[in-house]
Amino acid sequence: MPGRPRVLFVTDLAYPARGRRYGDEDVFLSSRLRRDFDLALCHPLDAAALMDSFDAVVVRNSGPVLHYQREYDAFRNQAAARGTRVYNPLSGRADMAGKQYLLDLTAAGYPVIPTVGRPRDLHLLPPAEQYVVKPKAGADSIGLTVVPRDGLDGLTYGDVLIQPRVDFRYEVSFYYVDDAFQYALHAPDPERRWVLEPYLPTEADLGFARRFIDWNTLDHGIQRVDACRTREGDLLLVELEDLNPYLSLDRVDAPTRDAFVAAMTSSLHRFLDVSPRV
Repeated sequence: MPGRPRVLFVTDLAYPARGRRYGDEDVFLSSRLRRDFDLALCHPLDAAALMDSFDAVVVRNSGPVLHYQREYDAFRNQAAARGTRVYNPLSGRADMAGKQYLLDLTAAGYPVIPTVGRPRDLHLLPPAEQYVVKPKAGADSIGLTVVPRDGLDGLTYGDVLIQPRVDFRYEVSFYYVDDAFQYALHAPDPERRWVLEPYLPTEADLGFARRFIDWNTLDHGIQRVDACRTREGDLLLVELEDLNPYLSLDRVDAPTRDAFVAAMTSSLHRFLDVSPRV
């Protein structure tokens, strides 16, 4: 249909995500977005070469950029230089920019799993039997290790983050389009992160999640706030995913999926209206 926005939908349909079906989710989502947009799918390694022919680039289940960091950095640089409209916008302050935000949020007193990155700051962490060590540039648990307290002394600092291993009851994720809450899912079994069930959040839960959405200041896009419920009943942020959050749309009912697609479609239209190509 002439005059419809042209969207390049970036996805790695074959990426072997543990416990998730990247391809299925993006086949469904792109099939629904085609009702409003002229849309083509491409692998993340092809995005930079193709993006000039489209009105916007939508980055979805493209896999951890650690696997193609040089090409991803080139894509970001070229998109910025050309004024390409990328959704989510590349101004995200959370996972899109690495894990530094966990240090920043800890220092600012936000309810996040306490995180440090320097040996002289270890005393700031609560005592624990074990600690989680993760790369600053990590994703999808790549490079994550668990060590005892005396194992922290032999670490090479600078590119890693240290957190106490939290004994939590369950993990819960809150899904947003722009600044609007869509749905929540939780993993009742801590050992099975991606076996998710619908979760009915309280007002306090939504207030917790909204603090991080507000902190990130993204005017458009999809975000997932991942948290854990401690034994004491508190929520602590685990991750704020603003690059390519998996949506677990197969874990929600049809009306919730429809509402999410409608919200994303409206968000994309607004994004295109207010984000003219430079």
